[in-house]
Amino acid sequence: MTNPHPPLRIAILECDIALPKTLLKYKRYGAISSALLESSAEAAGLRKEFDSFADIPWTNKLVDYVKEILAQDRVRLVGVCFGHQIIGRAMGARVGRNDSQGWEVSVTDVDLTAEGKELFDGKDVLSIYQMHKDIVFDHPHGVQPLGSTSRCKVQGMAVPRRVLTVQGHPEFTEEILVEILEVRHQQGVFGDEIYGEAMGRVGRGHDGLLVGKKFVEFFLDR
Repeated sequence: MTNPHPPLRIAILECDIALPKTLLKYKRYGAISSALLESSAEAAGLRKEFDSFADIPWTNKLVDYVKEILAQDRVRLVGVCFGHQIIGRAMGARVGRNDSQGWEVSVTDVDLTAEGKELFDGKDVLSIYQMHKDIVFDHPHGVQPLGSTSRCKVQGMAVPRRVLTVQGHPEFTEEILVEILEVRHQQGVFGDEIYGEAMGRVGRGHDGLLVGKKFVEFFLDR
């Protein structure tokens, strides 16, 4: 698979200074033109899509880089969503679009494995924000499976002192998720049913802070 749209490089020369209120929103004058170009590209059907399974130069280079890191034992890897998928791909797992199950969005309960329960302080279920349609289909050789949902059986992977990943988004907040849902609903990515159901769960409690805590402990573990 080749990229149908080769890189397009556009230089924006800033020859003016925005007024205070505009500057507060855009930070610099050139960002006004950048916003127009991004919106125009999307209107023209050139939406920015980053697929972890894509056979394009920058994604392949990223996978190769992760393989190099995995080949040594000094640097530890944490992966979230796209990063989780890239690490899975680098470890030999199949990654792709989950066409049979579709989108997994909003606060979602992940059923933890025995390893997942031990990692996440004895919890049986981990609640975490989700926003993905791509998945790691199977666990790579040598990893500890951490959890699963009905839509995605590989919700997290661990290799002690080497790798820790989650498919969900522990860094997301309700505000962030609401904005994503609203924009994608307006764009037609999410229909009314998916949007309404996801909005109904967006304010639920979640375990993002616990996951972040485990990331820190993973980095510090000797």
